[in-house]
Amino acid sequence: MKDQAIIDSRDLQADLTALTETIPHDRLFLLADTNVENAVFPLIAGFLGKLNPVRIILPPGEEYKNLDSLRIVWEALCSEGASRKSLLINIGGGVITDLGGFAAACFKRGIPFINVPTTLLAAVDAAVGGKTGVDFNGLKNEIGAFAPADGVILSTDPFATLPDDQLASGFAEIVKMAMIASAKVYNGLLKNSEDGRLDLRSPNFPLADLLSFAVRKKAEIVKEDPKEAGLRRILNFGHTCGHAFETLMLRNNTPVSHGCAVAHGILVALILSHLRLRTDSMLIHQYNRLILRPLFPKLKVNCDDTDALIDLMKHDKKNSGGKITFILLNAIGSPVVSTATPEADIRAALDIYLDITEG
Repeated sequence: MKDQAIIDSRDLQADLTALTETIPHDRLFLLADTNVENAVFPLIAGFLGKLNPVRIILPPGEEYKNLDSLRIVWEALCSEGASRKSLLINIGGGVITDLGGFAAACFKRGIPFINVPTTLLAAVDAAVGGKTGVDFNGLKNEIGAFAPADGVILSTDPFATLPDDQLASGFAEIVKMAMIASAKVYNGLLKNSEDGRLDLRSPNFPLADLLSFAVRKKAEIVKEDPKEAGLRRILNFGHTCGHAFETLMLRNNTPVSHGCAVAHGILVALILSHLRLRTDSMLIHQYNRLILRPLFPKLKVNCDDTDALIDLMKHDKKNSGGKITFILLNAIGSPVVSTATPEADIRAALDIYLDITEG
């Protein structure tokens, strides 16, 4: 997989202009949704006026991450005379970067594109790594391709308008990355929450530095294992049960953000790590007290949901040989791919999870 230019931006407009000018192109296109058009375009008004890209604006929301929206993008590219040398800039959350990346990957067998994520979750999770796609037949990212952006601009400026729950949702992915990759970074996070209050909006909180760490570490892992054949699987830490929580909450009409579900899935993975690997139980209680509780609401689950959660985990596309697999930790910074996790252990971990989160 080709290297991506990753830019830690302190001036979004200047850096977007500079990056665009380093990528040879004959026409310039910009994909966004109406929320971004209203909230973010004012931050780059000079860029828009100077380079005058063809704007493709979609409605906001996951429900528009589909083939119909993809067709709109391709039709706009065709009608405006895009060629294989044209450049597409995707400015938005995960829906826009996923859909725009896939549109670029397929149009004329691939045109260059830039991602400018406008949510913390998109910056950490969707904009880097090369996974692109759209939802199909009710299944998330069912159709897609591995296609890394030619450049990614990381700026915290667009995050100012994000609701607290969306900011926390993205932060869960930063926490995940620290837990699997760096004891130093994770322990720094704990120190920021020693008083039981983690203020992500504080001017003293190093959000930009943590974002840069998480994205660059992910890029390293993806470069070594671009198509998730081995090492890249550690990025799924917290996601096996997290995805099950996310789906169950949606079914029960009590939806939570992806990051909130993953944050609770991390707690289950830590409990399983203790049960199966004898990982220090202090990690469970530190994480619950200093990160999970201050930032994320308690999920509306109880012991009656255990069977449904396990059934959902059985259908996780990352399972192997029909067995539920978890990424576990020997210690912070030392992840382990569990080839198969016995159902009895998962039930025990969920029981402990419910006890801890009720306390």
